[in-house]
Amino acid sequence: MTTFDFDTIVDRRGTSSLKWDRYQGRDIIPLWVADMDFRAPLPVIEALHERVSHGVFGYGLPPSELTETVIEMMEMSHGWQVDKEWIIWLPGLVTGINAVCRTVGQSGDAVATLTPVYPPFLSAPANSDRELVTVPLAETETRWEIDFDRLQEMLTPRTRLFLHCNPQNPTGRVFGRAEQERLAQICEERDIIICSDDIHNGLILDERCDYLPLASIDKRISNRTITLMAPSKTFNLPGFGCSFAIIENPVLRKRFQEVTAGIVPHGNVLGYTAALAAYQKGGLWQQALLGYLRKNHDLLQREIGEIIGLQMKPAQATYLAWIDIRETGQIKPEPFFEEAGVGILDGGHFGGSGWVRLNFACPRITLQTAIRRIKSALNE
Repeated sequence: MTTFDFDTIVDRRGTSSLKWDRYQGRDIIPLWVADMDFRAPLPVIEALHERVSHGVFGYGLPPSELTETVIEMMEMSHGWQVDKEWIIWLPGLVTGINAVCRTVGQSGDAVATLTPVYPPFLSAPANSDRELVTVPLAETETRWEIDFDRLQEMLTPRTRLFLHCNPQNPTGRVFGRAEQERLAQICEERDIIICSDDIHNGLILDERCDYLPLASIDKRISNRTITLMAPSKTFNLPGFGCSFAIIENPVLRKRFQEVTAGIVPHGNVLGYTAALAAYQKGGLWQQALLGYLRKNHDLLQREIGEIIGLQMKPAQATYLAWIDIRETGQIKPEPFFEEAGVGILDGGHFGGSGWVRLNFACPRITLQTAIRRIKSALNE
């Protein structure tokens, strides 16, 4: 039986790590940015060694085998029949979000999204001279939901694009079929294009959730949807900058390609190599990872529930915890938690002040140490 080791601490200090170098020289556990402190799957590492040993690193093309693998994944996992022409490879998902904002509508139009949300959703519209419309998610006792009445009230005649995130970052919500169908119906009635960021789709923690890409529901929805995906979150490969868009609508796809032409670089040969190995041979590692993350999630939620002033709803997906700190009265949580020795992200970056985001994709002993530090700081 194959075993996988997620408990060994991999020292990332001195490796030019964005995550760890933020607190260089300070005793702070970095749980802020969304990358994992686990080694990539062994098949990925072996494939990279083989590619490096070749010794020539010229300009690369997306391997046809990689594109075919993505097509097979969509069909097998979601019953979604994707043509190879629909797939456009990109050097990063944030690049894709910004490109979509330039693709849809024109200067002065509006882009809507639900908050709290991944910060590039909030900054990309302005980068493209678009107005940002933010619609707060509705908070229930156990989860976050789309407030459809408020959404319809806040959409304007100039709203041309809706930025969707499923599974949702930072709340960890997985939106079901009925919710997504209603969202798509509203956008269809108002002739709004949807960009769906599904980068966390391989990290479903709650096995009762039935994740499905919005565009896979039917052809009408797919015809107005740009889907963004990548292997980077699931297999811890963000440093390779390898992602892709799926765009069925030929007019939309042509416009997207025109916007990115000469500006957005091609992917790199190592990124393609890592993606192919991850998708083809990383399945067992992924399942073991999910088991480990579920235990980390349950540990964190249990411990957070025992700390006065903190609350945490269960995350249905991702390795990100969205923690309510409003009762603590902390208005500057980042320096407060850093003083305690834990690096987190202020929810204000996501349009959710009074909350913090914490990444629990780390060895359990690291997470336990971080929890002790948080408890100690708040008890004091």
